[in-house]
Amino acid sequence: MEPTHLFELVIVMFLAIIALHYAAHKLGLPPSVALLTGGALLAFAPGLPAISVDPGLVLVIFLPPLLMDGAWSIALARLRRHVIGIASLAVGAVLFTCAVVAVVAHLLFPSLPWAACAALGAIVAPPDAVSARAVLERVRLPRRLQILLEGESLLNDASGLVLFRFAVAAAATGAFSTGEVIGNFFVLALGGAIVGIVVGTAWFKLVRRLGDEYLIIAASVLLGWIAYLLGEQLHVSGVIATVTAGLIMSWHQHTVLSAAMRMRGTSFWTVMIFLMEAAVFILIGLSLRDVVERGGGFTTVIATMGLPMLAILVTLVIARFAWVFASDFVLRFCAVLGFTRARPLGAGGATVLSWAGVRGVVTLALALSLPEGFAGRDFILVTSFAVILGTVLIQGTTLGRVIAWARLVEPDSERARLTMSQAEAAMAQAQFGTVQGLAYDAEGKLIHPQLLERYQRRATSIVDYAERTEHYIPVLHAHFDVILEAVATGRRELIRLHRAGEIDDETLRELERDLDLEELSAISAKA
Repeated sequence: MEPTHLFELVIVMFLAIIALHYAAHKLGLPPSVALLTGGALLAFAPGLPAISVDPGLVLVIFLPPLLMDGAWSIALARLRRHVIGIASLAVGAVLFTCAVVAVVAHLLFPSLPWAACAALGAIVAPPDAVSARAVLERVRLPRRLQILLEGESLLNDASGLVLFRFAVAAAATGAFSTGEVIGNFFVLALGGAIVGIVVGTAWFKLVRRLGDEYLIIAASVLLGWIAYLLGEQLHVSGVIATVTAGLIMSWHQHTVLSAAMRMRGTSFWTVMIFLMEAAVFILIGLSLRDVVERGGGFTTVIATMGLPMLAILVTLVIARFAWVFASDFVLRFCAVLGFTRARPLGAGGATVLSWAGVRGVVTLALALSLPEGFAGRDFILVTSFAVILGTVLIQGTTLGRVIAWARLVEPDSERARLTMSQAEAAMAQAQFGTVQGLAYDAEGKLIHPQLLERYQRRATSIVDYAERTEHYIPVLHAHFDVILEAVATGRRELIRLHRAGEIDDETLRELERDLDLEELSAISAKA
């Protein structure tokens, strides 16, 4: 394909993303479902060339920034609190699922070598970070389940990648050692963590010296790729390196980035991640044509592989349910024995956690990276795609209903000690204390009476609001509605003045930025 045609195809893909997102919004579907389905339909569009996805390139382009985005936004305090549960899912559940799938695959195809069965298990075992984000954006979960799923999606790719590489190596050499796999996993994870710490620390020191906000935003955007590529070059886990660097950046961004940097950087980053997440699902759909052709066409695939593919999909779901419910039983047993830190999820929480295992881009990339001539390659590739389709279309679309059925309740232990209103009150009182100390000169004369009155009034009103939140909510909503109307009126007048030639472009942009900040502040306060 010529470079200009490739660029045209990329533009068409982005236009399709906009159209499919809009259609998903109108139809009430998860965007991931619309994008995956739309990409699959585009793959068979007349005149469209076959799309061949380079798995290594897909992982390098998409995985680091998406992992970085997850690490940037994750709640670090809850991540530390639930690290054992996250490790259980990211490592234990992946190993268990890989083993169960390998056994079932070998029962279905006794002639298939164990290494090939293990490779299939490693490919389909880890739920995908991109797919998990796409699903979780549309549902509301208790904080504990949210952090378990987010933490799992950040770390389980490392487990799957290690298992996959050892399974492929075992298929080539005929030797496989469980102890060697476990030992190498911890070496790769530790090495990745060290690389992530070095890269994250270097970013922290660099942004404190750069000074230019655009350079800082650019350095922050590149951080994920740098950590991932450096980790892979050093033959350690690039996934762990990226996540570790992202966690360091997340921790320090509140102190080293200015408000302008955060606003501009977040705006750019949000649009980039949106396009990348959507492009992943489009690419998965576009790859369907190549997958089906490798399997001999739809008729052959359904006739020869339909039941085995369904069996693997069902096995995946059952294996995850078994691991989650067994882990919850252990927690319940520990709680009975008096371990106060052991808090089981309950049947509803365990069901939601089990049903949320959606597969995506990592599964497809690993399947496509299998070497030519690998035993059972066509079956593994077709099955991997069927698993992605099945989990996204079935679990992704029904997770909201499962959550509604479970009627989950946030436990008191997961709630923060202060509400947002109480935190605002504490912040306002601290600000008033500072202004009160600076409102007088050295001789005790009041020199900033308006500032002192403003901050005192604000601190008093916010404390009162925190104590009677429910009483004030309707009044505040009406209050901010008026502010939003005033902002809209001011914006119309500003544009009229500019169109009439009475103000220049610089004045327009400066005043428009002030109105934007006022509007965002009102919308945030109203929400």
